[in-house]
Amino acid sequence: MDVVVAVTGASGSLLAKQLLLGLKGAGVRTHLIMSEPAKKIAEIELPGVNIKSLADVSYSNNDLAAPIASGSFKFDAMIIAPCSMKTLGESANGCGGSLISRVVEVCLKEDRKLILMPREAPFSLIDLRNMVSVKEAGGMILPPTLAFYPKPETPEDLVNFACGKALDLLGIKNNLFKKWEGLKK
Repeated sequence: MDVVVAVTGASGSLLAKQLLLGLKGAGVRTHLIMSEPAKKIAEIELPGVNIKSLADVSYSNNDLAAPIASGSFKFDAMIIAPCSMKTLGESANGCGGSLISRVVEVCLKEDRKLILMPREAPFSLIDLRNMVSVKEAGGMILPPTLAFYPKPETPEDLVNFACGKALDLLGIKNNLFKKWEGLKK
């Protein structure tokens, strides 16, 4: 399985890191695209961590000639984590001149899985409408929400819940979080 992971300019670099680690642990080949704002935010949020080194292949967001920019390149899915509201808007409206927005278009036109993990709070009405547009076009919206039933102990545990849900949506078995088993009697 090949998954494109895009990282855009919203707080949440830990999402990208944990997602890439989870995909690697599942034996998935990863293709990474980072926007320029995402690179700057990652330096602030994860000093000393080279997110690029966690991917199998990485591309410049300006490289519209990259293999993943074409529907003839057979990747399976794309996850944008975190997804900025700018990228959400571009995704919802089919516009933008970056590799990230082009790969979103490829996913939607080729009926490939697309998961956006928007990182903003609160959402404006425009943000919510953009989410509806992406959903109507065939994408999935997965805000990185918190869950406490798995008894998180670290920030990574909280993030792993959201990343594990993304892998679940792709049908990838993972142990990033403890699945709900109901109340035990």
